[in-house]
Amino acid sequence: MGKFLSYIFWAVLSCCCCWTTQAEIFTSISQMTDLIYTEKELVQSLRDYIKAEESKLAAVKSWANKLDDLTRVSTSDPEGYLAHPVNAYKLMKRLNTEWSELESLVLQNPSDGFISNMSTHRQYFPDEEDETGAAKALMRLQDTYQLDSEAFSRGKLPGMHSSALLTVDDCYDMGKTAYNDADYYHAVLWMQQALKQLDAGEEAVVSKADILDYLSYSVYQMGDLPRAIELTRRLVAIDPSHQRAGGNLRYFERLLFKQLNEMNQAYQPASEEPIQLGTYSRPKDHLPEREVYEALCRGEGLQLNEAKRSRLFCRYHDGKRNPRLLLKPMKEEDEWNSPHIVRYLDVLSHEEIEKIKELARPRLARATVRDPKTGVLTTANYRVSKSAWLEGEDDPVIARVNQRIEDITGLTVGTAELLQVANYGVGGQYEPHYDFSRRPFDSTLKVHGNRLATFLNYMTDVEAGGATVFPDFGAAIWPRKGTAVFWYNLFKSGEGDYRTRHAACPVLVGSKWVSNKWIHERGQEFRRPCGLTEVD
Repeated sequence: MGKFLSYIFWAVLSCCCCWTTQAEIFTSISQMTDLIYTEKELVQSLRDYIKAEESKLAAVKSWANKLDDLTRVSTSDPEGYLAHPVNAYKLMKRLNTEWSELESLVLQNPSDGFISNMSTHRQYFPDEEDETGAAKALMRLQDTYQLDSEAFSRGKLPGMHSSALLTVDDCYDMGKTAYNDADYYHAVLWMQQALKQLDAGEEAVVSKADILDYLSYSVYQMGDLPRAIELTRRLVAIDPSHQRAGGNLRYFERLLFKQLNEMNQAYQPASEEPIQLGTYSRPKDHLPEREVYEALCRGEGLQLNEAKRSRLFCRYHDGKRNPRLLLKPMKEEDEWNSPHIVRYLDVLSHEEIEKIKELARPRLARATVRDPKTGVLTTANYRVSKSAWLEGEDDPVIARVNQRIEDITGLTVGTAELLQVANYGVGGQYEPHYDFSRRPFDSTLKVHGNRLATFLNYMTDVEAGGATVFPDFGAAIWPRKGTAVFWYNLFKSGEGDYRTRHAACPVLVGSKWVSNKWIHERGQEFRRPCGLTEVD
């Protein structure tokens, strides 16, 4: 503090117009009055310093109070809190961006304890890629469940209304994430929402000019020149000296009039309707059945009519008089008749589920898929979850579950893969895929053969989303804790049943835990003999 005051004193004195000797100062009242004003400037400088310190302290206190309330809520039920996708996104954003801003603020007058804590915990913080991934997950949910940006921003998700809100700056950052990925469709939706909230009077760090800059160019990229011109004119009106706005405006206008002349059409002003979901068409992507898949995720387009429903039954299943199931047979329900998909009730108890999750948590890693060209395991955007593999030797519960799967299916699990446990968090999904390999010379099939069947355990209920859907025949199976579904991936001939292409829909609200067993061909020769035709 002493050094700081000394610096202010000499800095202010150095601004005086003239210097005299000490005697001359004290003998000249007129000049002494100058020192009065100098002192006043020093006091003002001191107050500015105090104000800056108090402002910094107030900002830190405000952060502490806000996060105190936030962590009290989040730590009371961590999984329930993270079940809301907006909470998950904002956690990523806070730890990656906002805590760093707070660190910079504190570093203006270093606090050793805070910096030490930051350094210790920083290794566990999400990084830029994680924050971007969380933003893209919200956009994925927005597309799949046809939710506008307003719904997310105000926490209005199906079946719930939450206080998890997105600010102007949050919406701007979402739009910027999409823009940086050349995803102008989502950039428009989120920049428009940021502008809407800013126009409504919400305070923000980002300026309206910055929002209009991104929004106008993104609208241009979507092919809407009249609206791009109107937005750019708004930008020029706010900031006439903007670096790009003037040039963009002239370019857009020339381009539009050129198009109108070529088509011999008159100029039509931009639509006054606000940009919203459906204003522009979402660009096509790699997935041919995208629309069917997403409709099924929303519960639309289901092909389970009354005629099909009449062919579905429920029964008790004893595994062909398996001794372990005779006294307590499984409850079996048909989910679909062809291909035959069944659901078993009360497969896993709550205690077993908790033990499986406990064993899996420390081993969870980003789930991988096998590259269809190279056969190498790799991560992919179409599979977003974390998974772990558990052996029977890990715990008696795993050995017991493996035996139960064998008892229920009548198939040996001696050649099956380990029990895979997967957790789908915010926007977690696995787009349409086949469980069986379609690579005829896949070296992984030489020992145990192809994936004959899938046994999928649901270990949680999911508040919204998270269905298992089959786009080929329009079926959707919703998670129910403790139940399991089972189907064959191959015909009895060993040929793949291409109807079984299925997907795990993005989780909208909740946390989805599943475990599955992929049962292979080897060892099933007398348990599931070959059929007489290729499609038996």
